[in-house]
This record gives sequence, structure tokens and C-alpha cells, in this order.
Amino acid sequence: MDRRSFIGSAAAGIAGAAVLSTPAGLLTSCATGTSRKSSPELKLSFQEGTAPGESLNEKFDYMEKLGIVGFEPHGKQLLKRAEEFRQALSGRNIKVSAICAGFDGFILAEDPAVKASFDSSMRELIAAAGEIGSTGVIMVPAFNGQKPCRPHTMETRDYLCEQLHELGEYALKHNTTVILEPLNRREAFYLRLVSDAAAICRDADSEGVRCMGDFWHMQEETSDYAAFISAGKYLQHVHVASRGQRRMPGEDGQLDNYIDGMRALKELDYQNYISFECGTDADREIVVPAAVELLRRQWEQA
Repeated sequence: MDRRSFIGSAAAGIAGAAVLSTPAGLLTSCATGTSRKSSPELKLSFQEGTAPGESLNEKFDYMEKLGIVGFEPHGKQLLKRAEEFRQALSGRNIKVSAICAGFDGFILAEDPAVKASFDSSMRELIAAAGEIGSTGVIMVPAFNGQKPCRPHTMETRDYLCEQLHELGEYALKHNTTVILEPLNRREAFYLRLVSDAAAICRDADSEGVRCMGDFWHMQEETSDYAAFISAGKYLQHVHVASRGQRRMPGEDGQLDNYIDGMRALKELDYQNYISFECGTDADREIVVPAAVELLRRQWEQA
């Protein structure tokens, strides 16, 4: 065998060994035309301010006409209007998705009174979420403006995991979950990546602790696909908005491409909701249906 033949043979052997040693999931997830037994349903959800309409029933009527199947109330409103929500949702093909925060204080507060306020209000929300059939209560460990806050250290992370374990077990008793939301660095220094949130879910060691991804906040990520794949079984909820000004999907033109992330959601067999968390200065009768159509088209393309 001459030198050229030897090099070619060795290269082929190395490539073959690499293929054999590569996990099957990595080979299939990046391949085009990967076959799937079935594709999960795209379940879109609106917050109360998304749909046009004067009353809650008018908004729900509009949502049903668009085929929207989820409703994400704010926690403060849930506690005040739980019975109103139940009555308005009765007989409809719309379920409560996640509950958007609404608690007092924050979990990493150094002030005992602020932490106590968080503990009591968060548990109240969790119980209400369970009663109304919600998938979970969204929470951020600490926003940038919330001080005094425990320092960003390993001890703080261990403390957070311990506290989340207790909350998660409490949530399980109420048939719901606690959902960690990573934010961009302008809003929260502590938790910015979906993979970090998933790792905390793992270390909290409770089936009641889950995480989410927000397409707008995920500007911190290098890849939408990798971010969602990193969450794996811990992914419980997704937020969506336009990717420039946080308006309705499609209002920022070519920036509003969600296909890469949606491909990951399909490969994960994601069964929960993608919920609108965005505003608009435009006519909602025009931009809301256009946003829904954009997401459905991209879901098919993913």
C-alpha cells in the first residue's frame, strides 16, 4: 500500500469509528427528512391582552375562531377572578396553560419578610393553579432590580434547589408544577439560559419543578434548537413574541423565524403550549391572525 492509499484508508476508518461512536440521537436530530411516527400538535395560547375584544367572553370567542386552545392568565388576576375564568372557559375548547407569575417578593430575597411574602403568595398561586387545571406557575428567581438578593454563588444555587424541591413537591400535591423562566441579561442576571434552568430542575430533584423557553428572551442562546433540546423532559412551557421589538410574531419581518426551535420541540414530542407574550401598536384584527398563521406555517416547515 502506498502512502496515499494508506492515508485514505485510515481516514475512512476514523470516519467510520466516529459514526459508530456517535449517539444515535445526534445523528437523527440533525439529519434532514428524519422520519417520525407522529408529529405533536401545535397548541397555541394567548394571554388575556392578546386577542381583541372588550370582555373575557368576547376574547375567548375570538380565540376559538382562530383555533387557539390555551389561555395564560396573570397570577394576580387568577387569584381575584378564578371563578370568572372557570365560567368563561366552561364548555369551550380552551384550557388554562401556564400562570404568569403574580406572587409577591422573590425566592432569593435576603430580607426574611420579603422571602416570607414570596413563600405564602407562591403557595397560594400554586394551589389556585391546580384547581383550575393549569400546567404550572411561571417564576423568575430574581430580577435585576430585586434587592437585597443572595449573591450569585454555588451556595445560592444549592439554596435555590432546596427551596425549589419544597415548592415542587407542594405543586405535585396540587397536580401542577413550578416553571422556571430564563430571561435576558437586561432583566435578570441570575438565570439566562434554558440549559441552566434545566440543570436546576434536575438538581431540585422534584417532578414538580420544570422550566420554559421564551423565543424573545432566547437572544441569549447561540441556538434555539440546542436550547430546547438541552431542556429535554423538563420543558413545560414556551413563550413567543417578535424577535426585535417583542410585538406580534411577524411584525419584525425576517427576524421572526422560529423554525429551528420548533424543530427541536417536534423532536422532543413537546405536548404543551406555545403562548403569546407580546404587545402591539398595530390593529389586532390584522396582526393577531397573521401571527397565528405565521406560526402554523413555520410549524409545518419545521
